[in-house]
Amino acid sequence: MNTVLLHCRPGFEKECAAEIQDSAATLEVYGFSRLEAGSGFVLFECYQEGDAERLMSELDFSRLIFARSWFVVVGQLSDMPLGDRVGAVLAHAKSLPKSGLLWVESADGDAYRQVLPFCKKLAVPMRQALRKQGILTAKEKDKMPRIHLFLTDNQNGYVGYSRSDNGSPFYMGIPRLKFPSDAPSRSTLKLDEAFLVFLNEEEAEERLCGGLRAVDLGACPGGWTYQLVRRGMFVNSVDNGPMAESLMETGQVTYFPEDGFKYVPEDPRIHWMVCDMADQPHKVAQRMATWIIEGWCKETIFNLKLPMKQRYQAVAECFGEMTAMLRKAGVRYGIQAKHLYHDREEITVHLYRIHK
Repeated sequence: MNTVLLHCRPGFEKECAAEIQDSAATLEVYGFSRLEAGSGFVLFECYQEGDAERLMSELDFSRLIFARSWFVVVGQLSDMPLGDRVGAVLAHAKSLPKSGLLWVESADGDAYRQVLPFCKKLAVPMRQALRKQGILTAKEKDKMPRIHLFLTDNQNGYVGYSRSDNGSPFYMGIPRLKFPSDAPSRSTLKLDEAFLVFLNEEEAEERLCGGLRAVDLGACPGGWTYQLVRRGMFVNSVDNGPMAESLMETGQVTYFPEDGFKYVPEDPRIHWMVCDMADQPHKVAQRMATWIIEGWCKETIFNLKLPMKQRYQAVAECFGEMTAMLRKAGVRYGIQAKHLYHDREEITVHLYRIHK
């Protein structure tokens, strides 16, 4: 096969398909997508032999917004014998690289989530068989390729592999985060996941340390402020609504009862600005770019709420507007975005100034 399988949020298959098509075309890789609405995955079939592996090597996974995880398909599994599913998978073993990890998975769509208990059950004998064949290392190794066994039911699916240096480090692209009992709202998990996805361990240690100054626009009741406070930052929380008393009692939060779109910080030491305001994506994008251009912060993480239709186009337009503003101002910047597991009809963006 010459196919890449991409995990995505159920309901966003069209956006994931459009994005991989456009991204592949920048490398002169062409193909077509096969998808099922609400499934939570997309199959991108390349026309030219070897192009699936080329995408995995040359297309930076972190540049994909709507894909949670991906892998190169080396074989399709059809009507696997109920008594020997392991043997059916091993028939494709020669096409797999020596790997350090096995993920037996399915999609996140309602019709596929019920397969996950079986995936867990099959993982143990599958792992043992692959180790016996010498395809899987005796101990799990994060820095090696990963084998993916993707099941659509208990007899059908796909087998393939991904690179550890160009893909999601999380099973099915979903980080397992626990909701803190003292957080004011579940939105707190969005920012927690964003920090995990956008910053590696070394970057997080340097740029999420205690003592930094931060601003939270549209902070009420404080879900995102909570993540900044628990990392030891001092936060200006801006919102016309009330903040959780538990956050105010920390002594790390200064409350500004103002419109987040009009607020301008007086403190020149702001490192982070975060924003989860529910407004038109173009309006939010332009304001976020202004914060970076004016030097009001060094980095920002914010959400863009997506329209019901033409969501991929809306994202492209917002990115185009921000890029035009930043280039016109002569600002060197970096930008990345992801449709996080804890996002719904929105994407999360990380925009930062690159200092010379």
